[in-house]
Amino acid sequence: MKTFRIKENEAGQRLDKYLKKLLKEAPPAFLYKMLRKKNIVLNQKKANGTEKLTTGDAVTFYLSDDTFLKFQGGQPSEKTLLTQYPEHPLDVVYEDADCLIINKPAGLLSQKAKSGDVSANEYIIGYLLHRNRITPEELATFKPSVCNRLDRNTSGLLIAGTTLRGLQEWSEALKSRSLEKYYMALVNGVVEQDGHLKGYLHKNPSDNRVYISETANTGDGSESSYIETSYEVLEQYRDASLLKIHLITGRTHQIRAHLSFIGHPIIGDPKYGIPEINRSWKKKAGVSRQMLHAYQLSFPDHPEKRSITAELPEDFQRALQYAKAASTAKHKGEDHAYLSDAPRRNRL
Repeated sequence: MKTFRIKENEAGQRLDKYLKKLLKEAPPAFLYKMLRKKNIVLNQKKANGTEKLTTGDAVTFYLSDDTFLKFQGGQPSEKTLLTQYPEHPLDVVYEDADCLIINKPAGLLSQKAKSGDVSANEYIIGYLLHRNRITPEELATFKPSVCNRLDRNTSGLLIAGTTLRGLQEWSEALKSRSLEKYYMALVNGVVEQDGHLKGYLHKNPSDNRVYISETANTGDGSESSYIETSYEVLEQYRDASLLKIHLITGRTHQIRAHLSFIGHPIIGDPKYGIPEINRSWKKKAGVSRQMLHAYQLSFPDHPEKRSITAELPEDFQRALQYAKAASTAKHKGEDHAYLSDAPRRNRL
């Protein structure tokens, strides 16, 4: 006989979901059979699996040790877990009992794309394990997870719920838009004024690109999602602009595609940018990825107008310094080789 007490991070889920995490190798039919025969009980009473668990509930298994271990699938040792979730330097911007917010560097996945990947999510769990904020036993039934996702080559603020409460609260804030997300973007061309963009995003799974249209119906039967993006012009350079972007809706590649749609693609963007422009910036300013940075999280309804910001990374700052220097050189009348005169495009 084994009895497990439900902890705070395990509460709120259905009993059958909890059982499938704890005995991950057990077929669902076996678990429901054990519930019917009262070989698995909740608070010493028969259960059918649909019950919502609360903190302190007792789940008791009247199974042999061999059967339990067989279906548990063999729990990894602490050494194995520390290898699976390595300790890695993280730029922690904010931390409390329920969440961890880091300044993610460009080049790091937010979450795994395939089984062999090591992403920010693994590094965050490693951070918590090495600081004893979560135990190997707790990882069997609850794993901290990121709440928002950034493209691999987009830097900036990445939120992780380190407890169930944290996951639920931050996910709800993102869904309800009570949490506002702001980005910095260095874009091609001089943007003359602030803007508020609305449209529809269509995804093409064959090339992992999205396309923007002004109407929901494109005639090809593809699904569309309404999108909304606003931006403020912070600085104008010779042939580039620094924008502060408010991501109102959050769809795949929304900012990158929306800016490209209006003729101001993000500098360095390999998918939605202009190749000739990108090559010039790489040669002259060392830009090797899209100049997009998740800069700020704000709670406008918070009594203290709470906000969290992340410093611009070095490559972004270097690109801005180059843009400023090139603009200054032009104003002084110097023969400064800036960027190529590659043709602009207005639509994808």
